[in-house]
Amino acid sequence: MSISQFEYPHPLIPQRADPWVYLHTDGYYYFTASVPEYDRIELRRASTIADLATALPVVCWRKHEQGPMSANIWAPELHYIDGKWYLYYAAGRAEAPFEHRMYVLECDAANPLEGAWAEKGQIRTAWETFALDATTFAHRGVRYLVWAQRDPDIPGNSNLYLAPMSNPWTLAGPHTMLTTPEHEWERNGFLVNEGAAVLHRNGHFFISYSASATDHHYCMGLLWAREDSDLTDPASWTKSSKPVLETDEAAGRFGPGHNSFTIAEDGRTDLLVYHARDYKEIVGDPLYDPNRHTCIMPIHWDEAGMPLFGRAASEPNGKPVQML
Repeated sequence: MSISQFEYPHPLIPQRADPWVYLHTDGYYYFTASVPEYDRIELRRASTIADLATALPVVCWRKHEQGPMSANIWAPELHYIDGKWYLYYAAGRAEAPFEHRMYVLECDAANPLEGAWAEKGQIRTAWETFALDATTFAHRGVRYLVWAQRDPDIPGNSNLYLAPMSNPWTLAGPHTMLTTPEHEWERNGFLVNEGAAVLHRNGHFFISYSASATDHHYCMGLLWAREDSDLTDPASWTKSSKPVLETDEAAGRFGPGHNSFTIAEDGRTDLLVYHARDYKEIVGDPLYDPNRHTCIMPIHWDEAGMPLFGRAASEPNGKPVQML
């Protein structure tokens, strides 16, 4: 099956932001995302990506009534690590709904939709500040966490950080700041770098991330580093100078971002799973507009081995970028 033959519903799943799709070794695709009520974590699974749209969601965890994890449950991600399932998510408190911290749930059932989930607690970082959007990957025997957080000494809302882990809920080493909002397209409305997702291809690690406010200014940037480099060294990483995916009014795609990566049913085509709205004008706070929909598109690769998302390329005019 060629890329052009893939046909998925558009949007794939309405009113699901920050989408995460994971293809497991059991042959099922698993899906989770932020729900409009921000009060729970749902999982669904299906044997095809298209069938995720109609798969029955199962609520595996609900917010607390008070205290930590009692408000604004955002951006869950499902990972399978050393024979167990883990859900990473961010949550505020009812008395401080936007003071988010990162948390982890664990499940040892074969099917995470059927098993019990245990709270492993907060991921502790160097600062007790706004933190969210944890994602994890392993390389050469080391597990890493990538997340967004506000550094008290850096003006702005959030930067991206990377650190090694000693287990799926504990950091084991110093933080590396990968990127801070520096370009104009990262500073519209808010100074934001968040929503990281990791893709390992062509001898490189790619980290996509989202920037700016969650209205039509929301867009995606890209970092990349050689797989044989020291991933904890900021100098190993190169950053795109322009967005790699942004609002396309002609296509009716507004504020695309907070993506994940997965593999198509052919077992080889990389897919970008992201959210976007189909209109520009929003009444009230964009965070409470429910119409960020889960969308999906194939990833193309240029002659230099860089990913191309939609009409956007890794640099202006779609010119190949030399990977260092």
